[in-house]
Amino acid sequence: MWQLSNKQTKKPLSVRIQKAVRKDWQLLLMCSLPVIYFIVFHYLPMYGVQIAFKDFYASKGIWGSEWVGFKYFKRFFESYQFWPLIKNTLSLSFLQIIIGFPFPILLAILLNQMKNQRFKKFVQTITYCPHFISIVVLTGMLYIFLSPRTGLINNMITLFGGDPKFFLGEPSWFRPIFVLSGVWQNAGWSAIIYIAALAGISTDLYEAAKIDGANKWQIIRNIDIPGIMPTITMMLIMEMGKVMNIGFQKAYLMQNGLNISASEIIPTYIYKIGLIDAQYSYSAAISLFNNIINIILLVTVNKIAQKTSENSLW
Repeated sequence: MWQLSNKQTKKPLSVRIQKAVRKDWQLLLMCSLPVIYFIVFHYLPMYGVQIAFKDFYASKGIWGSEWVGFKYFKRFFESYQFWPLIKNTLSLSFLQIIIGFPFPILLAILLNQMKNQRFKKFVQTITYCPHFISIVVLTGMLYIFLSPRTGLINNMITLFGGDPKFFLGEPSWFRPIFVLSGVWQNAGWSAIIYIAALAGISTDLYEAAKIDGANKWQIIRNIDIPGIMPTITMMLIMEMGKVMNIGFQKAYLMQNGLNISASEIIPTYIYKIGLIDAQYSYSAAISLFNNIINIILLVTVNKIAQKTSENSLW
């Protein structure tokens, strides 16, 4: 009897959808904007990926161009530039992860341990500010500070009796400058998410640790780091998914004829081949290969995190 009455009172799906739309139309409207953005700018352009498998000519269009299969992939793999590009891209990416990834975590933990709230806010503001400097301005600052004639760094070197160096003209200096300037610019901003995670740790744990006589290092090791470990794991997985997509603008602006052996990475090479030389099919093939590697790394690291811990993206 109850089941019969339940079936009679249950409204059709279309009626329930209309009711939900009328009730939460403002929320649905707000959610529709990012959905439309991703559809228009991320999913619809996937239609053009097929030019990586075609000998594309703009006059013939995508459908009219001849299908050549893996011709341009093979050309890239057999190119003399393949291994130098892979080496430069991976070395820069892994250096950024090894040096740049732990620094925001360390900064967040140190800020969390500060008792003086005024000084803490001052340090946070100082470390956040570089994030809002554009890449173009940052690169210009690097050229000014590292100038062999008028640069601050070289003036200090000559002051102590050394010889000035053109840092941005030496391939051996490109990677340290690229990575360390990125740490300076982004560490404070990246620390925000870890500070938020630390704020979510129960204060009872800190009080209990103090009662037991734990010092600051023991609190950091046994409370802070385990408390933010899920956040660290997820951020690391996402960083590994961007290994091959290292910042194009900064590398391109810092690049010159003297350091190109270390500064030429896959994104800058795609830009030159695709937009400057107009080899659209070849650049599309390289870009597709690049994204496939990122997907493989993302899925692999996520699977490893899933097996070794309970934290993963999916």
